[in-house]
Amino acid sequence: QVQLVESGGGLVQAGGSLRLSCAASGRTFGSYAMGWFRQAPGKEREFAATISRLGLNTYYADSVKGRFTISRDNAKNTLYLQMNSLEPEDTAVYFCAAGVRSSDPKSFDYWGQGTQVTVSS
Repeated sequence: QVQLVESGGGLVQAGGSLRLSCAASGRTFGSYAMGWFRQAPGKEREFAATISRLGLNTYYADSVKGRFTISRDNAKNTLYLQMNSLEPEDTAVYFCAAGVRSSDPKSFDYWGQGTQVTVSS
Protein backbone atom coordinates (compact mmCIF):
# COMPACT_ATOMS: atom_id res chain seq x y z
CA GLN A 1 0.00 0.00 0.00
CA VAL A 2 0.95 3.63 -0.33
CA GLN A 3 -0.35 6.66 1.51
CA LEU A 4 -0.38 10.03 -0.24
CA VAL A 5 -0.39 13.55 1.21
CA GLU A 6 -0.70 16.62 -1.01
CA SER A 7 0.57 20.10 -0.17
CA GLY A 8 1.28 23.40 -1.87
CA GLY A 9 -2.20 24.59 -2.68
CA GLY A 10 -3.37 28.11 -1.99
CA LEU A 11 -4.76 31.34 -3.39
CA VAL A 12 -3.05 32.88 -6.40
CA GLN A 13 -3.91 35.55 -8.92
CA ALA A 14 -4.56 34.69 -12.55
CA GLY A 15 -1.30 34.35 -14.42
CA GLY A 16 0.54 33.21 -11.32
CA SER A 17 2.18 29.91 -10.46
CA LEU A 18 1.96 27.22 -7.81
CA ARG A 19 3.86 24.01 -7.23
CA LEU A 20 1.97 21.10 -5.72
CA SER A 21 3.74 18.25 -3.97
CA CYS A 22 2.52 14.78 -3.09
CA ALA A 23 4.49 12.88 -0.48
CA ALA A 24 4.16 9.12 -0.54
CA SER A 25 4.79 6.73 2.32
CA GLY A 26 6.19 3.24 1.92
CA ARG A 27 8.92 1.82 -0.25
CA THR A 28 6.74 1.07 -3.26
CA PHE A 29 6.35 4.57 -4.69
CA GLY A 30 8.46 3.72 -7.72
CA SER A 31 6.20 0.77 -8.50
CA TYR A 32 3.28 3.00 -9.39
CA ALA A 33 2.44 5.35 -12.18
CA MET A 34 1.18 8.58 -10.67
CA GLY A 35 -1.44 11.07 -11.63
CA TRP A 36 -2.93 14.43 -10.75
CA PHE A 37 -6.66 14.93 -10.91
CA ARG A 38 -8.82 17.88 -9.96
CA GLN A 39 -12.40 18.48 -8.94
CA ALA A 40 -14.19 21.80 -9.08
CA PRO A 41 -17.38 22.44 -7.07
CA GLY A 42 -20.35 20.72 -8.65
CA LYS A 43 -18.23 18.97 -11.24
CA GLU A 44 -16.85 15.48 -11.63
CA ARG A 45 -13.23 14.67 -10.90
CA GLU A 46 -11.17 15.22 -14.04
CA PHE A 47 -7.78 14.14 -15.23
CA ALA A 48 -4.94 16.66 -15.32
CA ALA A 49 -1.65 14.78 -15.82
CA THR A 50 0.01 11.41 -15.41
CA ILE A 51 3.58 10.15 -15.28
CA SER A 52 5.09 6.70 -15.70
CA ARG A 53 6.86 4.81 -12.91
CA LEU A 54 10.34 6.01 -13.85
CA GLY A 55 9.18 9.43 -15.00
CA LEU A 56 10.09 8.85 -18.62
CA ASN A 57 6.61 9.34 -20.02
CA THR A 58 4.05 12.02 -19.25
CA TYR A 59 0.59 12.80 -20.56
CA TYR A 60 -1.58 15.88 -20.04
CA ALA A 61 -5.15 16.92 -20.44
CA ASP A 62 -5.58 19.44 -23.24
CA SER A 63 -6.80 21.99 -20.72
CA VAL A 64 -3.43 22.08 -18.91
CA LYS A 65 -0.99 21.14 -21.67
CA GLY A 66 1.80 23.69 -22.02
CA ARG A 67 1.04 25.24 -18.62
CA PHE A 68 1.42 22.35 -16.15
CA THR A 69 4.38 20.02 -15.70
CA ILE A 70 4.23 16.75 -13.80
CA SER A 71 7.42 15.26 -12.39
CA ARG A 72 8.54 12.83 -9.73
CA ASP A 73 11.55 12.12 -7.54
CA ASN A 74 11.50 8.44 -6.65
CA ALA A 75 14.43 8.85 -4.26
CA LYS A 76 12.31 11.28 -2.25
CA ASN A 77 9.01 9.45 -2.77
CA THR A 78 7.50 12.68 -4.05
CA LEU A 79 5.33 13.70 -6.98
CA TYR A 80 5.10 17.29 -8.20
CA LEU A 81 2.84 19.43 -10.33
CA GLN A 82 4.25 22.75 -11.48
CA MET A 83 1.36 24.98 -12.52
CA ASN A 84 2.09 28.14 -14.49
CA SER A 85 -0.14 30.73 -16.18
CA LEU A 86 -2.96 29.78 -13.87
CA GLU A 87 -6.50 30.68 -14.85
CA PRO A 88 -9.66 31.02 -12.74
CA GLU A 89 -10.90 27.85 -14.46
CA ASP A 90 -8.06 25.95 -12.74
CA THR A 91 -9.73 26.51 -9.38
CA ALA A 92 -10.37 23.08 -7.86
CA VAL A 93 -9.28 20.58 -5.27
CA TYR A 94 -6.24 18.78 -6.64
CA PHE A 95 -5.64 15.12 -5.85
CA CYS A 96 -2.64 12.93 -6.44
CA ALA A 97 -3.16 9.24 -7.10
CA ALA A 98 -1.12 6.06 -7.52
CA GLY A 99 -1.96 3.26 -9.91
CA VAL A 100 -1.67 2.41 -13.57
CA ARG A 101 -0.78 5.18 -16.01
CA SER A 102 -4.08 6.33 -17.38
CA SER A 103 -6.41 9.29 -17.63
CA ASP A 104 -9.21 7.24 -16.04
CA PRO A 105 -9.57 7.74 -12.28
CA LYS A 106 -10.70 4.10 -11.99
CA SER A 107 -7.15 3.01 -12.89
CA PHE A 108 -5.78 4.54 -9.69
CA ASP A 109 -5.99 2.60 -6.44
CA TYR A 110 -4.65 5.11 -3.92
CA TRP A 111 -5.61 8.73 -3.44
CA GLY A 112 -4.54 11.64 -1.30
CA GLN A 113 -6.95 13.87 0.58
CA GLY A 114 -6.58 16.77 -1.84
CA THR A 115 -5.28 20.33 -1.69
CA GLN A 116 -7.31 23.41 -2.62
CA VAL A 117 -6.13 25.67 -5.44
CA THR A 118 -7.98 28.94 -5.91
CA VAL A 119 -7.18 31.29 -8.79
CA SER A 120 -8.62 34.79 -8.55
CA SER A 121 -9.32 36.91 -11.61
